[in-house]
Amino acid sequence: MISEFQHWIDQNLPSQDGKTILITGGNSGIGYYAALALAKAGAHVVIAGRNPDRIDQAIKSIEVEEIDGHVEAGIVDLASLATVKQFSEQFRISHPKLDVLINNAGVMMPPEGKTEDGFESQFGVNFLGHFALTGLLFDRLQSTAGSRVVTLSSIAHRGAQIDFDNLRLEKPYDQKREYHQSKLADLLFTLELARRIDAKEASVLSVACHPGFTKTELQRHVDPAILAKMTFMEAWQGSLPTLLAATGANVMQGDYYGPDGPGELGGFPAIGEIDASALDTDVAKRLWEVGQDVTGIAFP
Repeated sequence: MISEFQHWIDQNLPSQDGKTILITGGNSGIGYYAALALAKAGAHVVIAGRNPDRIDQAIKSIEVEEIDGHVEAGIVDLASLATVKQFSEQFRISHPKLDVLINNAGVMMPPEGKTEDGFESQFGVNFLGHFALTGLLFDRLQSTAGSRVVTLSSIAHRGAQIDFDNLRLEKPYDQKREYHQSKLADLLFTLELARRIDAKEASVLSVACHPGFTKTELQRHVDPAILAKMTFMEAWQGSLPTLLAATGANVMQGDYYGPDGPGELGGFPAIGEIDASALDTDVAKRLWEVGQDVTGIAFP
C-alpha cells in the first residue's frame, strides 16, 4: 500500500463494515484504488467489468493487502444494455441490499465506434450503460438506508453540450467532442437524479466527482505528444474524490467533488465547480427522456 494513500485512508475513510458497494471499472486506475480502500475499510466490494481475467487479477492484488472486507467479481459490458440487464438481475438475486453504486467505468476518445445498441461508444458506455444500471438497481438502493449513487464526470464537461442529433454518430466523428458530451451527460444525469429523488422524498443520495488530471489507462487513445505536456496525479490520488463522495459524512444531495488545486487539475478532494451547461434543467429532462426511451427503465 502506498504510504500517502494509506495515510489519507486512515485520516478520512470511515468504517464501511457491513456495506455492499458496487463499482464499475474497479479493476484498474482510480476504480482499482477506490475498490482497494473500500475493501480495507470493511466493505463487501463488487468489481464489475468486461474482462474476467483482469478483474480476477485486481481481486488477487487487493486480497494480498490487509483488508477487513471482501471482494467479488461481476461481469458486465456497459456497451450492451442486454448485458447490463442480465448482470443486474444476477446482482439482485445474490445481494439483498446496495449501499453504494459507483458509476466509475468509462472510455475516453477511442477510435470511432458504436455500442451494441447503436449509440456512439462514449455516450453509450459512459452515460447510457450507467443510466440503465442505476435504474435497474434503484430499488435496492432505495431500500438500503443511507445509500448513494456516485457517478464519475470530468472537468471535460465544461463548455460541452448535448447534441441530441448526434447520439448515434449521425455526424462525422470528433473523439474529443463526443467524450466531453458523455461527461456532461454524466453530470446532468447526477443532478437530474438528485432532483427526482428529492421530488419523491426518497433517501438516496446522487452525487458526482471527477479525478482531475490523473494518469490511468483511460488516456491510452490520446496522442502521447499531448500527454507529455501535461502533469498528472497518480491513480491513488485521483481516486480520493470518489472515496469522499462515496463515504463522506457531510456529503449532500447533488454534490460534486474534485481536486482542490488550481483548475481542479490536482490536489485533494473538495467541492468542485459545476459548469452552467450541467445546470440546464431542460436539457437534463430531455436527456433523461432519452435514457428512459432507450432503456425502457423508468425511475426513481
